[in-house]
Amino acid sequence: MSCLSIAPGRVNLLGEHVDYNEGAVLPVAIDRAVRLTAEPLLHHQVIVEAPAFNQEVVFDLCQLQEKRDAAGNPLPPWALYPAGVAWALQEHGLTVRGIRAKILSDIPIGAGLSSSAALEVSFAVLWQMLGGWSVDRMTLARICQEAESQYVGMKCGLMDQFVCLHGVQGCALYFDTRSLEWKAVALPADIAIVVADSGVRHELVGSAYNERRAVCEQAVRLLQQEMPEIHALRDVSPADLSKHRHLLTESIYRRARHVVEECVRVQQALECLIKGDAVAFGQLMFEGHASQRDFYEVSCRESDILVEIGASLPGCLGMRQTGGGFGGCSVALVREEHVYQFTSQLRDKYFQATGIHSEVYLCRASEGARVLADDQLSGQIS
Repeated sequence: MSCLSIAPGRVNLLGEHVDYNEGAVLPVAIDRAVRLTAEPLLHHQVIVEAPAFNQEVVFDLCQLQEKRDAAGNPLPPWALYPAGVAWALQEHGLTVRGIRAKILSDIPIGAGLSSSAALEVSFAVLWQMLGGWSVDRMTLARICQEAESQYVGMKCGLMDQFVCLHGVQGCALYFDTRSLEWKAVALPADIAIVVADSGVRHELVGSAYNERRAVCEQAVRLLQQEMPEIHALRDVSPADLSKHRHLLTESIYRRARHVVEECVRVQQALECLIKGDAVAFGQLMFEGHASQRDFYEVSCRESDILVEIGASLPGCLGMRQTGGGFGGCSVALVREEHVYQFTSQLRDKYFQATGIHSEVYLCRASEGARVLADDQLSGQIS
């Protein structure tokens, strides 16, 4: 039996770096995905071919703790994700079968579009189908998060895995990362989502991400001296933060300010979507980018240039860097009648300013992960 697992990437419209602070987010699953072709094996080995890295890795499901391949070599970074998912599933007592698989993807790697979460989810739903076990999708998202946090070592929030599993066509997802309550909210019909890749990948993304998370936790501990009832920055209002600013260093205050105000922006953005006010939503995106740049300090020159150019073009309602930061992609909301002119001019002007060719993608809000078996595969693999 052969099968195809499809897991979408995601773009976060608003709510950056708040998921690990227990806030709410507004992401969208997009029509770029990891496609995993696979067939089950009778032994306990997983054989994975990754053409993007020109590598094939074999690892044993009985020896996952060592994080080594069958020959005893350390697993390459990309292979830690499927191995981590297998490890986490087994930790939860779920059956994981040996497979031969090939990873195909049109999600740019390291660009802030959750290629890693899509990879995790593609393996998780595949092993769920092959194992015949049943868990709800939120539980599966949390298992994938454990894989990335505990096995890979990236202390991520739950948003990425949630979106990859729960995507709804034509909708953004309002997701409360504390209560795990969520709802799909329709995007305006005359608005397009444009994702532009800065072409920049900074090596400090992983370490800086973990450092920012640690600073947020430190801010909570300091604020608890006078606000013992709070559990996360989500519980702090802008007025609270201003009142108790003296408890924080300037650097910690700036980090906390981004998170606190970003949580407010998400609530405002939700109301904008419900009212169909795309203009006000877009303005919140611009404000979110400025906050990432000035307070959370996870932007970079190239991302700032990309957003500045986008903001100057006709039809652009809002634009901001998306993902962990320090480069990667930015997301824009653009009126449909301007979208092709916008993408062309953005690409040209960015090259003139930086000498970097930007890949610009027109994206649609997509459905979540799914697995297709033999009789459903025609025309699905490319």
